[in-house]
Amino acid sequence: MSPSPWRGRLVALAGILLSAFNLRTAVTSLTPLFEPISAELGFGPTVIGLFGMLPTAAFAVVGVLTPRIARRFGLEATVLLAMLLSAAGSLLRGASGDTATLLLASATALAGMGIGNVVLPPLVKRHFPDRVGLLSVAYISVLQAGTFLPAFVAVPLSERIGWPGSLASWAIPAFAAAIPWLWLLRRGGGDAAALPAGPSHPAGRRALWRLPLAWGMTLMFGMTSLATYTVFTWLPAILADAGGDRAMGGNMVGLFSLLGLTSSLTMPMLAVRVRRPVWLVAGCVAMLALGYLGLLLSPLRGTLLWVTLLGLGPATFPLSLTLINLRTRTGEGSAALSGFTQGVGYALACAGPLAFGWLHDATHGWTWPFAFLGLCLLALLAGGALVNRPRQLEDEWAPPPGRL
Repeated sequence: MSPSPWRGRLVALAGILLSAFNLRTAVTSLTPLFEPISAELGFGPTVIGLFGMLPTAAFAVVGVLTPRIARRFGLEATVLLAMLLSAAGSLLRGASGDTATLLLASATALAGMGIGNVVLPPLVKRHFPDRVGLLSVAYISVLQAGTFLPAFVAVPLSERIGWPGSLASWAIPAFAAAIPWLWLLRRGGGDAAALPAGPSHPAGRRALWRLPLAWGMTLMFGMTSLATYTVFTWLPAILADAGGDRAMGGNMVGLFSLLGLTSSLTMPMLAVRVRRPVWLVAGCVAMLALGYLGLLLSPLRGTLLWVTLLGLGPATFPLSLTLINLRTRTGEGSAALSGFTQGVGYALACAGPLAFGWLHDATHGWTWPFAFLGLCLLALLAGGALVNRPRQLEDEWAPPPGRL
């Protein structure tokens, strides 16, 4: 019998929520500050596109590696590593004196956040198997709070303490998030047995890349992330090109992030109740399409409406994270599907900010970049169709007939 199970769950809850807060701070604390940072360090639109691609690239690489790390060291030790990397990267960003160092520091912080992305769903399944929907609402909502707060405070904070201090300050919540996991590990509340040892698809199991469910989840998650990180990176530039100021760009990124909280509070509970989620995906696609069109045709008239639509459209993000647990039976299945979905999904999303910026540079306008985003919405809808039929990963994982 596990000693003090309720106390352990409370500490795990604190760890999950604090960790969730830190999963996007390195992204939205930087984008509103590109103007002063690029002026001081001397980089232009192409490097801004590279910074925009970096989160998805880092999340993709560590998304593939994290399930192996978790099987070797345990979920709690892995999320502790994630928070320490996030804190170290944030501190190093504040000390960056050139573009290369800032890129390296950002990659370090984002690697920690990418590890956290993958292990939080199986941590919810492990510690709260009886409350998956409720805990998904809680941690995804806190994640959204950690997304919009840095965007709102980045510019005012940089005006008071400079952009290096503004970036470095986000090490504080990352260190705070490490404390509950240290407590649990020291008291035996987490160990390497958190996930079964062995490869992610042992002998006899089908590889995840062969499974329609895994690819449906990946397309849905990847295209949502592509849309989100493209808007994070380029929304201030689009508004500035139309005549808006830097504060407006930061506030609109903050509003875009804040609106994700609405879907985080509602979508996980809807996902638990709706057996076939493709209509939820179709509604999100429609909102994104309208937001893109409005921002293209009338960026400074109706801006609040366009950003509202763009902020509500990525509700397929909390839907994807919730479906990782709803479409699996075991912690092993949840971790494997989470790693594949986020690793490959973020790899696909890398194309977003970079391709959007390249198309803008090549055409000196925004029409073709938004046309590219429109095509990505079709892939998002296709992903929703693939995950629509209720089934479990473990059923598709089984070897085909005749290969037992």
